[in-house]
Amino acid sequence: MAEFKGQSRLPKFAAPKRYDIKLVPDLQSCKFSGSVSIHVDIVADTRFIVLNAADLTVHSGSVSFTEPKSSKVFQPSSVEIFEADEILVVEFAEILPIGVGVLAIGFEGVLNEQMKGFYRSTYEHNGEKKNMAVTQFEPADARRCFPCWDEPACKATFKITLDVPSELVALSNMPVIEEKVNGHLKTVSYQESPIMSTYLVAIVVGLFDFVEDHTSDGIKVRVYGQVGKANQGKFALHVAVKTLGLYKEYFAVPYPLPKLDMIAIPDFAAGAMENYGLVTYRETALLYDDQHSAAANKQRVATVVAHELAHQWFGNLVTMEWWTHLWLNEGFATWVSYLASDSLFPEWNVWTQFLDESVEGLRLDGLEESHPIEVEINHASEIDEIFDAISYRKGASVIRMLQSYLGAESFQRSLASYIKKHAYSNAKTEDLWAALEEGSGEPVTKLMNSWTKQQGYPVVSVKVNDQKLEFEQSRFLSSGSSGDGQWIIPITLVCGSYDNRKSFLLEKKSETLDMHKYLGCSVTSSLAEAGTDASCSWLKLNVDQAGFYRVKYDDHLAARLRHAIEKNYLSATDRFGILDDSFALCMARQQSFVSLLALMASYKEELDYTVLSNLIAVSYKLVRIAADAVPEQKELIKQFFINLFQNSAEKLGWQPKAGESHLDAMLRGEVLTALAMYGHDLTLDEASRRFHAFLDDRNTPLLPPDIRRAAYVGVMQRVSASNRSDYESLLRIYRESDLSQEKTRVLGSLASCPDPKIILEVLNFLLTDEVRNQDAVFGLSVGIEGRELAWSWLKDNWEHIWKTWGSGFLITRFVSATVSPFASLEKVKEIEEFFATRSKPAIARNLKQSIERVNINAKWVQSIQGEKNLADAVTELAYRKY
Repeated sequence: MAEFKGQSRLPKFAAPKRYDIKLVPDLQSCKFSGSVSIHVDIVADTRFIVLNAADLTVHSGSVSFTEPKSSKVFQPSSVEIFEADEILVVEFAEILPIGVGVLAIGFEGVLNEQMKGFYRSTYEHNGEKKNMAVTQFEPADARRCFPCWDEPACKATFKITLDVPSELVALSNMPVIEEKVNGHLKTVSYQESPIMSTYLVAIVVGLFDFVEDHTSDGIKVRVYGQVGKANQGKFALHVAVKTLGLYKEYFAVPYPLPKLDMIAIPDFAAGAMENYGLVTYRETALLYDDQHSAAANKQRVATVVAHELAHQWFGNLVTMEWWTHLWLNEGFATWVSYLASDSLFPEWNVWTQFLDESVEGLRLDGLEESHPIEVEINHASEIDEIFDAISYRKGASVIRMLQSYLGAESFQRSLASYIKKHAYSNAKTEDLWAALEEGSGEPVTKLMNSWTKQQGYPVVSVKVNDQKLEFEQSRFLSSGSSGDGQWIIPITLVCGSYDNRKSFLLEKKSETLDMHKYLGCSVTSSLAEAGTDASCSWLKLNVDQAGFYRVKYDDHLAARLRHAIEKNYLSATDRFGILDDSFALCMARQQSFVSLLALMASYKEELDYTVLSNLIAVSYKLVRIAADAVPEQKELIKQFFINLFQNSAEKLGWQPKAGESHLDAMLRGEVLTALAMYGHDLTLDEASRRFHAFLDDRNTPLLPPDIRRAAYVGVMQRVSASNRSDYESLLRIYRESDLSQEKTRVLGSLASCPDPKIILEVLNFLLTDEVRNQDAVFGLSVGIEGRELAWSWLKDNWEHIWKTWGSGFLITRFVSATVSPFASLEKVKEIEEFFATRSKPAIARNLKQSIERVNINAKWVQSIQGEKNLADAVTELAYRKY
């Protein structure tokens, strides 16, 4: 038996074909029992059957293997679970016959509280606390519910039967075919599923209401929620019905199942899970309340639903062969969810907002401790950590870059043929490239290998030299270090006008282009000459930020772009890109802090939601780093940002306007929150006035959902240990609300308080029973005043935190939120010493990334401290009239 230990994959001498599963969950004792009969194809001589099992009790007397032709029953000589490897090894005295036989196993388990495997979630019904039973099997936790070949390539069909209390709703992937009531219990049998992977099997048992609709081709779609919340599922239902139709057309393959259920689960670690035919969600990602949900919540519901339904094709119908290719599932579903959202809600400008995804990918991939899109996975415990911004966001971004390069029609045709070819099967990254290469005639494999097989991405430096454009690529690292790597980069550029657009592939380290020959124009030496027909007043690379790379301009070109921003010559996506690249270059010490502030001053008239939202996000980071580098300048820098955001705040006001856009509704909340964070007195006064009106009347028109977070953050700025009434009031709002979106809004606001005593109370509150385990991470984002205290709190509570969250991916949020904000090399030593005896595989990668961020911050602080004339420049910017 020992030969099967320590292996990353199961042996290949047996393959499952069909599972017949019976489960009996007991919601009072939170235990379950079950049996499974697995039709197994024995393909090579063996005395062993090796499959996955974890946290289960298997009785050896219940295990047998039957050869159907002769009806011969083989009893095992040994049955053993190896917990470290999560495998069940069944040994027989004689060699098993080649061909299909039936492996029968009886087992028992516990409905755990870890939000993975077969677990329990709690809810209230008529004032009474109740349990529901829920599954979450991705990536590798079906083995905690029933013994199985728990690898994505081991596809089989599933026939499920449940024994449950007769008053409860019991759902699975397929429709019910029979329900037999026997007193207080009922036996529910479901149709056999199509061929699918174990991680997509799903079961939910509890009390629920639903709303229902049908697609144009008759597929029944339902949204389930807790009793009394079903109507909050109407928006998601509308999105789902429309999206199924869109995907049927886009993929040229109809939705493969007879029904689609989507269900909101009160305790759920991820955002949602694409189980075939039974998609599970956090309540915040599925339910939308007209009166108390914000515009941002509505958009979140639409994009998450579109993401999960994309998986019904890309992931469920065609499944990655192994977790190395996880990005095929997640990167693609992320990209295509924007395609669907844009089709349903064109007024949301989601392709501009897609840049938020790209930026998160670029931020993580700028670290030396990043990883390639295709990453080796050697143990199940490593899988959780790659559900990150590389697999999702860099994955989606390189797909967008490739689609932009190949063209939308060719890309869509090739995808449809890829899905047809690999339906009900598995695929690797190279299979997708082969389909796109065949459909487009372009060398896709050669082009894309540099983006998926090596980590990191390039920065393209561009300068003008004697009317020639000189391009050079090198790996971008946020540390400012020089890195190795070379990419095939689809370069796009516009010169002076979006009508003058060119593109080429940069395949070498450097390239020189003659501007007259290539662009038909020259770059003038002064702005006064710009605008004549033969000259180009500005040059922008990476048009609309379609490529996954950064651009560094020489001083002359950068000055032109600042002027173009002020004159509003550039698209929103290009204004976004220039800002974000400059911020990244500043952090990497390749551009001065003062020059970045000067660039940001060019955005004083900015009103686009995505650009302004990023401007605000960058401002938070700059104020934080300034507090470490030049604390005496921090208040002036805050004043500069107050002045910068004043224009948009005055135009938007506090009160929503009739018929205003979805984007303005989202922007208002973000701008007012920023002004509150920077201590703008008029904003804080108004936040307090509206907050107190809301305390008196929860339906007041003075505090609609879109500005609630701004008001909550505003009142927390003036809370202290000696003036805590508004803090107590916010806690009361938290306790009285049964809407998850409102609860997370409050949690995210509490820790913004500058008083350390209150911050400690907030952090301790996160560990109480009043906060669901899934939500604790929302309260971790403390300000710079609470950074040291949060680190001490993490150390003091580490054992409890590890015990509660250590078995899932949420543990990484505790590490990164607490460690990353520091900016000193001394702190790095302290962090490393603490984790020297406490690091585990589940947090190893994240911890290294967090420590690298501290090192980057420390070097950035030193760089800013070395800037000459910084104080004068900051003073000038802070007092400049906008």
